[in-house]
Amino acid sequence: MFQAVLLLSPEALASAYGEPVLDQLRARVDRLSIIAPGEAWRQQAGVLRETNVIFSGWGAPLMDDEFLRHAPKLQAVFYAGGSVRYFATDALWRRGIRLTTAQAINAIPVAEYTVSALQLGLKRFWHYARVTREGRDFPVERPMPGAFGTTVGLISYGTIGRLVREKLRSLDLTVVVHDPYLSDEEARRDNVRKVGLDELCATADAVSLHTPHLRETVHMIQGRHFELMKPGAFFLNTARGEVVNEPEMIAVLRRRLDLQAVLDVTAPEPPAADSPLYTLPNVVLTPHIAGSVGRECLRMGQAMVDEFERFRAGQPLQWEITADRAALLA
Repeated sequence: MFQAVLLLSPEALASAYGEPVLDQLRARVDRLSIIAPGEAWRQQAGVLRETNVIFSGWGAPLMDDEFLRHAPKLQAVFYAGGSVRYFATDALWRRGIRLTTAQAINAIPVAEYTVSALQLGLKRFWHYARVTREGRDFPVERPMPGAFGTTVGLISYGTIGRLVREKLRSLDLTVVVHDPYLSDEEARRDNVRKVGLDELCATADAVSLHTPHLRETVHMIQGRHFELMKPGAFFLNTARGEVVNEPEMIAVLRRRLDLQAVLDVTAPEPPAADSPLYTLPNVVLTPHIAGSVGRECLRMGQAMVDEFERFRAGQPLQWEITADRAALLA
């Protein structure tokens, strides 16, 4: 017997648990209640008293001591999203409540977006689209790295970085990685070369940032890293804007119009209305679209329904995380 609650924002409910995912979930639990938005749980706290499992997503409420006192029978939380740090507390871990997340599922569209942008960046797509439009002619000389024989640098090698590397295997290029947690053995297995951050920025034709936003990583990428980049290099950020010192980056991009930056994330998000990021000719902004959007969100909800099936059958969970692992997430 499983009493379940969907506890998340109305937007996440519609996107991650829309039809037919919701129908599958209803068929697999004995009772399903919905609390959306998730912050409204106090008005429906009685529902939580008999709840065994929570299905959630963006807009999950803080699951602290107060919350958990109202959910004495809670055994597991299935989160159709990425990072859980904003709602998972020490109280959750102390209670031994199991937590699983669709972070790896959300990594799929990010990796797809990244590889597409990297290939376009190596062709200097945005640069030549701009100069062609402004000049109303095709430039006679079109220098560009291209993909063959060039170097792509991945800053951090977590779930997304590894998936990006896999998708790059079809291209005949070199991949260098900066990640202090990457072992020599894993680097050899994945055919990547471990390098320092400065060396990566100085040698890569395209640089892709995948570092989570942690206290230790704020402004990890500084202006000097952009100064180190090769002529015509490409920079992509699908991680978090806070990892980059944006004022320093902007100062370098103003001087070095040969560089191209595609930013799917900024700090703040969106940038202030007077931000130079809107007007710099070598900057392209996209509104945080690399992750799951549209029907892609259903894949995260489906993953949590599948994970619940494993939980109900007493099988190992595929996407379960621990307190230590959660501390490393964005």
